[in-house]
Amino acid sequence: MAVTKSQTFVLVHGAWHGGWCWRRVARLLRARGHEVFTPTMTGLGERSHLLSAAVDLDTHIADIVNVFEWENITDAVLVGHSYGGWPISGAMEKLEGRVSSIVYLDAALPPDGISGFDLQSAEDQASTKAALARGEFSRPVPRPERFELTDPDDIAWALSKMTPQPIGVAMQKIRITGARDRVRKKTYVRALKHPSANFDRALATCKADATWRVYELDSGHDLMVDEPEMLAQLLEECA
Repeated sequence: MAVTKSQTFVLVHGAWHGGWCWRRVARLLRARGHEVFTPTMTGLGERSHLLSAAVDLDTHIADIVNVFEWENITDAVLVGHSYGGWPISGAMEKLEGRVSSIVYLDAALPPDGISGFDLQSAEDQASTKAALARGEFSRPVPRPERFELTDPDDIAWALSKMTPQPIGVAMQKIRITGARDRVRKKTYVRALKHPSANFDRALATCKADATWRVYELDSGHDLMVDEPEMLAQLLEECA
């Protein structure tokens, strides 16, 4: 389904990534007449020099809200990939009425009052606690193959751009009142090749709610890297 007018997209990246990961999708959407913003959250990508123990979930929520404030964005399509589901959920508490469509792209759909740490496996929790005990405040970059990237050029590109993920964002409990659920158009996209119990639960939640549109795709996690044309078309449909 093609859109009939120009839309404004705000594309929010996930852990270890930055605004750079949307480059291919943003180029396609702009070529079709849309306005696209791809903010990089504090401590990541080209803002990796700002990484510190002070970076928490509120920091990343403010990063998203401030894009709307300073760019005077209204009637937007807000997209969160993976970890990006956390800050866009929090940001909606301050953006209600300014987002016409929200898209969770193989992303976290956190309920009120929990943290990313709460949803980690026992092994990951132990690793996080050990890192904090050592005075560290970031998680090391994983191999891009973890996100089902297979093309050598894509792997090399992602590996050259990915940066450590602030630990603090996972330690703060999110506070939400349901603003995201009041968005008129809501979409959840599940990339089925990427194993994630948390995303499977989010998918089940959305499938059980008739106010959500759901897509189940035979793809890997980083669709913006290896499936940009498909993803650009899907986002237009979500608009």
